[in-house]
Amino acid sequence: MRRMLASSLVALAAAACSQAAAAPAERTVHVRIHYSAFSLGHLDVDPGQTVRFVVTNTDPIDHEFIVGDQAVQVAHELGTEAYHPPRPGEITIRAGETVETTYTFGDRDRLFGCHLPGHYAYGMRGTISVG
Repeated sequence: MRRMLASSLVALAAAACSQAAAAPAERTVHVRIHYSAFSLGHLDVDPGQTVRFVVTNTDPIDHEFIVGDQAVQVAHELGTEAYHPPRPGEITIRAGETVETTYTFGDRDRLFGCHLPGHYAYGMRGTISVG
């Protein structure tokens, strides 16, 4: 009976380890906005990884943090949405506030940026490499 119990525990532990290896753990990345610039210019992530972005805006003006592919960035650059309710990969960070968003990455590289008038062109953007 003891031998059977020990074998079962070993099998359960092995299954748990293989499941943990299959899905990368959530990761927290802190981003600071100061003088209309992100403290982060590039990030490397694993496919399937969920990243919790904690974004602090130390500027006296509002900003946004948009994660997505080129089409998402263009849509926001041309769009008229002045405020983003919290949804995965899209947040507005009011002056002096800290806001969080999560994003689960697939297998393709992504971009991030702020699309308030002129900010993206000014350089408020970065890249995310998946792999």
